[in-house]
Amino acid sequence: MNVKENSLKPVKKISLAQKINVLRASVMGANDGILSVAAIVIGVAGARTSSFAILVSGLAGMLAGTVSMAMGEYVSVNSQKDAQRAATSKQATALEQDYASEYQFVEQKYIAQGISPKLAQKATQEMMSGDALATVVRERYGFEIDEFTNPYAAAVASMISFPLGSILPLVAITLLPKSINIVGTFIAVALALLITGYLAAKLGNADPKRGMLRNFVSGVITMLVTFLMGYLVRL
Repeated sequence: MNVKENSLKPVKKISLAQKINVLRASVMGANDGILSVAAIVIGVAGARTSSFAILVSGLAGMLAGTVSMAMGEYVSVNSQKDAQRAATSKQATALEQDYASEYQFVEQKYIAQGISPKLAQKATQEMMSGDALATVVRERYGFEIDEFTNPYAAAVASMISFPLGSILPLVAITLLPKSINIVGTFIAVALALLITGYLAAKLGNADPKRGMLRNFVSGVITMLVTFLMGYLVRL
């Protein structure tokens, strides 16, 4: 059987990595929904416009952001998927034309990682005899050939999570008393960004503290800038 045909056939079972990528799209969609709409409503509120105008602007931002996030996620994941498929196809051809060279690359990669030459040779032989293409692609490019993220799933995840995240700043700015609605929204959004920063860091196996701090600081700066713009318009 042709190596390329065998390795590029669709895999029906959803892997853990694919599920994590969809979760990542959901968390990032919610995070963007929280911050984007919060920035809009706080900026408009800073101009001291009516509550109705603030609500309409927030709803408009929610609708625009939902479509933008879904389309952006779809295009981004498709681009990544196309790049991975191209790399897989390239390596399939390389294996057919010069198997020995690809075999040597994998063996040297293991040795460079600190594995003894004898053990590296044994590991390479076992891995290459099992699935040569998957092994070479993993060692050269760092991804598994059967774990392409579904662009439709990622787009739907963002399309759902963005408006859900947008609800928080909309409810806060609308229902809180006018005397504290800006401060209250600011605090609620800041706390929510700490949560989404933590979740995003955990999904990416990163340091939660750094992820939370980065998300919090960027969110605070964004809200301060939009509020200042609205405040200057009022003057």
